[in-house]
Amino acid sequence: MEKMSVKIIRMRELSQKTGCSRSTIYSFISKNEFPKPISLGARAVGWIESEVDEWIAQKDVQRYSSTRQ
Repeated sequence: MEKMSVKIIRMRELSQKTGCSRSTIYSFISKNEFPKPISLGARAVGWIESEVDEWIAQKDVQRYSSTRQ
C-alpha cells in the first residue's frame, strides 16, 4: 500500500500561492469560500496544499466560464 503524501503550507506560502493577503484569506474562510485551516498546535495553523490547489483551479474554471458567455 502506497503512502499518500500530504503537504501542509503555512500562511506565508499560502499568500504567495494565492496572491491574497491574510485578511482576505480569513474573509473567504468566514464566508465558507476557502478551505479551512487545520490546527498544528496551540497557536499555529496550516492548509492542505491539495485543497488550496483545488480552490485555485476552481477559480480558474469560473474565470474561464464567465469569459466564454
